[in-house]
Amino acid sequence: MKSTKYFLAAAAILLWGSMSMRAADFKVIANTSVSGSSVSTDDLRDVFLENKDSVSGSHVEPVLQKGGAAHEAFLRQCVGKSDSLLQTYYRSLVFTGKGEMPKALGSDAEVVAYVAKTRGAIGYVSNATSAEGVKTLEVK
Repeated sequence: MKSTKYFLAAAAILLWGSMSMRAADFKVIANTSVSGSSVSTDDLRDVFLENKDSVSGSHVEPVLQKGGAAHEAFLRQCVGKSDSLLQTYYRSLVFTGKGEMPKALGSDAEVVAYVAKTRGAIGYVSNATSAEGVKTLEVK
């Protein structure tokens, strides 16, 4: 009985630790025109799957990265799709006329620069990236 309690406690600590580490993999940034200081993972998923075009009453435009650790972590934690599944999803939207491919940039610096100059832009970068000129949104 005691060993089961210790096992459950250890599992809970490991799970919490892995969730804490994953939260540090990326941060969500937005143009200063986007209202609010936080965004839910549901809203992020809907925006990046083009099911929704506003957050906190502000029109938003999703911006992706072409790859990297922040990209993979964001897709896994917020969108729930791998990069290949997401690309297939976007192609189906384009093919059926229901959407278009979002902007995809090659680096954190490119994402920050684009988001800073583009009204309504929302994207993600690695947590260590300087986000000068944009606002960082808390993900709830």
